[in-house]
Amino acid sequence: MEAFFIATSASLMLTAIVYNHIGWSEVKYCYSHWLEKEYWTSYNIVEALAWFTKAVIIIPGLIFGVNIWWLYIFSLITSMMLIWASNKKLLPTLVGFNTLWIWLSMMVIVNHFM
Repeated sequence: MEAFFIATSASLMLTAIVYNHIGWSEVKYCYSHWLEKEYWTSYNIVEALAWFTKAVIIIPGLIFGVNIWWLYIFSLITSMMLIWASNKKLLPTLVGFNTLWIWLSMMVIVNHFM
């Protein structure tokens, strides 16, 4: 519990530093896009699903040491979808990161069945 408190406090402090640098109104405006119907294009829906899936895999694994193998099926699918959908934002980091996640997902799935 102590580690949780320290990590949460430190992350809030670091986030506040970055948000102060950017400007709280800019950050609030950025987050407000989630509430706009126009924001939820096919690409942004795929991106949200992909990030959510990866968070659901990473957080239990890093914090609790729990690997939920079947979630990698969803990460495989969402990573492939995100590379396909990236024709709107063809960023090398986005394509490369999701290419790596396709391999990582396949490694976990194959290791589970071998």
